Amino acid sequence: MTDRSIARATGMFGLTCVALSWAQFPLWVIGGAPSFYDRDALARHLYDIRTTAFIRILMDQGIYVSMMIFAAGFRHLVRRARPESDWLGMLTFVSAAVWLAVTLVADGLMGGAVLATLEGTPDVSAVHALVFGTLLIYNGSIAFAITGLFMAAAGWATFNSGVLPRWTAWIACISAALCALALPAIFAGPVDASGFYNAGGWGPAVIANFPPLIWFLVVGIVLIRQGTFDRPRPEATGV
Repeated sequence: MTDRSIARATGMFGLTCVALSWAQFPLWVIGGAPSFYDRDALARHLYDIRTTAFIRILMDQGIYVSMMIFAAGFRHLVRRARPESDWLGMLTFVSAAVWLAVTLVADGLMGGAVLATLEGTPDVSAVHALVFGTLLIYNGSIAFAITGLFMAAAGWATFNSGVLPRWTAWIACISAALCALALPAIFAGPVDASGFYNAGGWGPAVIANFPPLIWFLVVGIVLIRQGTFDRPRPEATGV
């Protein structure tokens, strides 16, 4: 594959991440979830939305596969743009892999919680524990920390290598800062999905997820439209 074809493939898989994420959003707002502390109601809710939950998990797998291909392509393009920046490209790739690994664990826990309700007489304590196990690693502080590392590494790699326009690096840096802002939600009191700022609130999920999606969107479009450089550019400089 040429650098140009790799750039376009990277961009297409970046846009696939965005498309699947946005398509998944309505599935998270279907049916009002009960309080996380009401174990019986939570088990009944998971049983009622079992099909929706499994669809979300399957869509996640599409996001993760697409993101791994994107991360591998981005690392290659950084290295080709400026070989001295390869360690930043590698940091971006590794942080993407860890980001996906922790969220795969969350998907496994949530899938297990749903499966535990299918028999009709679930152990509500086990279901409850599995659900709480997902909170910090899926749209929670653990995931936000790794997402922030990925965005910071991608921004730094862009500044340093010149692989993309510098304004895309600023979007990445803003995204990393917002992820950091979401981290202390772990200390913000009881879990409440309707609350703005807590371990299960919608505020951290919005500020730590939508800016990275904007970065994936604009980078995907840039890579598809203009490709990348046909040879290494060791003259590129940056911070």
